[in-house]
Amino acid sequence: MADDMTEVEASTAVLDAAHMGDIHGAFGTIRQHDLDTRRSWRARLLTLLAIMGPGLIVMVGDNDAGGVSTYSQAGQNFGLTLLWTLPLLIPVLVVNQEMVVRLGAVTGVGHARLINERFGKFWGAFSVGDLFILNFLTIATEFIGVSLALNYFGISEYLSVPLAAVGLVAMTATGSFRRWERFMFIFIAVNFLVIPLAIFSHPKAGPFFKGLVVPGVKGGFTSTSVLLVIAIVGTTVAPWQLFFQQSNIVDKRITPRWINYERADTVLGSLITVFAAALLMAVVAAAFSGTPLAGHFTDAGGVARGLNHYVGHATGAIYAIVLLNASIIGAASVTLATSYAFGDVFGARHSLHRSWREAKFFYGTFTAMVILAAVIVIIPGAPLGLITTSVQALAGILLPSATVFLLLLCNDKEVLGPWVNRPWLNVVSTAIVSILLMLSLILMATTLFSQINVPELVVILGGVLVATFAVGGVLYARSLRSKPPEPVTPMAKRATWRMPALNLLQRPTWSRGRLIGMYLLRGYLVVAVLMLLVKAIELGVHH
Repeated sequence: MADDMTEVEASTAVLDAAHMGDIHGAFGTIRQHDLDTRRSWRARLLTLLAIMGPGLIVMVGDNDAGGVSTYSQAGQNFGLTLLWTLPLLIPVLVVNQEMVVRLGAVTGVGHARLINERFGKFWGAFSVGDLFILNFLTIATEFIGVSLALNYFGISEYLSVPLAAVGLVAMTATGSFRRWERFMFIFIAVNFLVIPLAIFSHPKAGPFFKGLVVPGVKGGFTSTSVLLVIAIVGTTVAPWQLFFQQSNIVDKRITPRWINYERADTVLGSLITVFAAALLMAVVAAAFSGTPLAGHFTDAGGVARGLNHYVGHATGAIYAIVLLNASIIGAASVTLATSYAFGDVFGARHSLHRSWREAKFFYGTFTAMVILAAVIVIIPGAPLGLITTSVQALAGILLPSATVFLLLLCNDKEVLGPWVNRPWLNVVSTAIVSILLMLSLILMATTLFSQINVPELVVILGGVLVATFAVGGVLYARSLRSKPPEPVTPMAKRATWRMPALNLLQRPTWSRGRLIGMYLLRGYLVVAVLMLLVKAIELGVHH
């Protein structure tokens, strides 16, 4: 297959020939050169079913072991007072992942390769290096979830973790994209067990809906509550999602013609994710309210046992199954995102359409990461709950950096042509990055100065942010007015526009101001990560 890969790459940017051809989805097939117009709702629904997958999988996969643990911690320690964070994350999820949808469908290459080729190996090493470290730690938290879930049923981690590792590799390395995607849809279906969980614990509707719309934190804003808010953001909107969905869209062979269907897939996934997260938080809050366990989260295994004691055995068992399911789909998605990125960086074949014999490096890296993470988890005495929360917070801190690169790529006309970002999307994305940076700054300040008044700090930073937006908005509006209007590209042309081979594109040049800004962002994130480490150690010592 080496010859056909070279031949493909000569005319397009596609690296692996297996990324071209018919779409073989879990629920249907679409031919590569299908030009039929879908006028009836039935035809559109059948097309959506065939396309559907990358968006749903990336979103539900994000409700992984770390997600279940973090939402449970929020419910147990803070009741329903952190529910309001979840609806706010829907637009963040949709905006970020919609940009990834366009990048994958239009370019035909993965996120890691685009960063390396457009910004150089220096910035590529930072971005992809962050991904590898964070993803490996996240994979470890997935096996922590497996261990805690099956411990509830009396199964030792020395048996459950190796079995889960073998199952993950066997499920992924089948050589069939369709078969792998069908496995993923089974896990997506099991995710809906959160509904009977809610029925058994029957949280009250009034406080639930109030919690969704009224911001606040039980006990007030402190460094600990800010850490958890960042963890909620990091587990709901994680950097690995950008890499996974873009590569999975490429691997599924989705082209610009099908972008609207993949957008619908992504929106549906985001709604399901936030729905499940809100129910989990509400279930744990309702079950432990007024009990000795309220405010004393240890780990997800403790939550399962608490539900068994205060609500009933069925509830504890269902929670443990939800945790196990979340761990498996999370591990499958995060590990695959990393293997896709390795394939991008090292120019190796990286497709689920290929057999193990055809893509040894791709499946080999997947297997190596799974085995190493599994071995780390079964080391006795590790503070599993604290590790899980800290990894989710780390994801929240590193998300601004990932989103900045995403924004730069989505404004690169050489890459996206007529599919570049609209001005309003740049404004929304910049606001998201700024708010995430503000959250990490609050965490850093409260870690360094434990007596600081957090509400006052939020007001001050919020005021600075609003003033910066006002000035920046005026300058951005002026720059837009000074540019000649962009010609409108007909939809028929947009549907067939693909990025040329990357070696034919002129690499973008950064202004001195942008370069300084990127170095400052990188330096700040290094400090923020160190402060997170300090906070995690502090919590571990006092645990």
